[in-house]
Amino acid sequence: MAEVIRMPRMSDTMTEGTFVEWHKKVGDTVKSGDILAEVETDKATMELENYVKGTLLYIGVEKGKSAQVDQVIAIVGKEGEDFNALLESEKSEKKEEKKEEEKPTQQEEKPVEKTEEKVAEKKEEAVEQTKEIISDDERIKASPLAKKIAGDKGIKLSDVSGSGPEGRIIKKDIENYVPQTTEKAEQKMPVMEIRQYVGEESYEDIPVSQMRKSIANRLAQSKYSAPHFYLTVSINMDAAIAARKALNAVSPVKISFNDLVVKAAAMALRQHPNVNSSWLGDKIRKNKHIHIGVAVAIQDGLVVPVIRFADNKSLVEIAMETNDLGTRAKARKLQPQEWEGNTFTISNLGMMGIEEFTAIINPPDACILAVGGINEVPVVKDGAIAIGNIMKLTMSCDHRAVDGSVGAQFLQTLKQYLEEPVRMLL
Repeated sequence: MAEVIRMPRMSDTMTEGTFVEWHKKVGDTVKSGDILAEVETDKATMELENYVKGTLLYIGVEKGKSAQVDQVIAIVGKEGEDFNALLESEKSEKKEEKKEEEKPTQQEEKPVEKTEEKVAEKKEEAVEQTKEIISDDERIKASPLAKKIAGDKGIKLSDVSGSGPEGRIIKKDIENYVPQTTEKAEQKMPVMEIRQYVGEESYEDIPVSQMRKSIANRLAQSKYSAPHFYLTVSINMDAAIAARKALNAVSPVKISFNDLVVKAAAMALRQHPNVNSSWLGDKIRKNKHIHIGVAVAIQDGLVVPVIRFADNKSLVEIAMETNDLGTRAKARKLQPQEWEGNTFTISNLGMMGIEEFTAIINPPDACILAVGGINEVPVVKDGAIAIGNIMKLTMSCDHRAVDGSVGAQFLQTLKQYLEEPVRMLL
């Protein structure tokens, strides 16, 4: 008997997926474990695995098109089997569900629309059907609204031609009135030639990808539901620069400044577990494990691969894992378990020349750390002005779970680790 294949939920935030490529076509024999298609989700492009043995009888979503979670995307059965009745049954159920959903909406919206239209019509009639008013000096016919607008704009009614009944001046006459230039004014104003530029207005509508939809929904929800507050601290990176240079001289993989920040943040979270928490509505979850998400910019979006148990890893391990995750993230080859489970997030725009910025909290975290670039600036050392390498960090906190003093104490510890990197090696 033919069996329906539905769009699975391939990530925790997925609502729909776009078919990048079908690896099977109608008429092909398929078995459990075969890859039917590649699907772009809100996080990555993933392989859609088959779980039914038989012949692919029907494909319901074309390449490049999207399907909602649980939507019918294919039908597998015996070769030559009639699947139309099964497909019609699915369509009928969807239509019934849609009707049930739309009924209350239509009943509520129609009266509102009619009421709004009537109110608008009455207001317009009230404005246009105002009584005539005759000015005391020149007995000019004008509506009260026209007279008021003319007074506000400093326009003399005698200079305006009326388009209403019997030459009455109405609102649009005042709005369309252009003052006549006097000869004296023309003499004072320089004569300039106005060049007419002929061009073509154009634009391009770009379809919103699944990833961009997810980013928009999640960050909007975070920004407007979590009360953000921000804490900024300046870090003297002189010692970190020297330590990184020494480490890279012997390290099998290049260690970046971001790797130093990840390691320092992980160790600071160990001392300040309240920052390593999540707001869950009726409770605050204080995570005992430290999984740090590192934001990675990719084409048309952003992904946050997770470095798990970062506090227990060396700088070399963090550097190797960050490079691997970043490379596969840009190729959209990450698996769900590699971008889920973060307890704290770091976003670094320093390499792009950004001095400092604020980031939107990445749910379910209570905090996110925004890392700026390292800049040479004047600093006071031993009572004298010298050149120092300063990096600014700004932490966005969810005030429901983290208080200002808690966040400040965390940043103090983080500052100590980065200004004295040898602490991280103990």
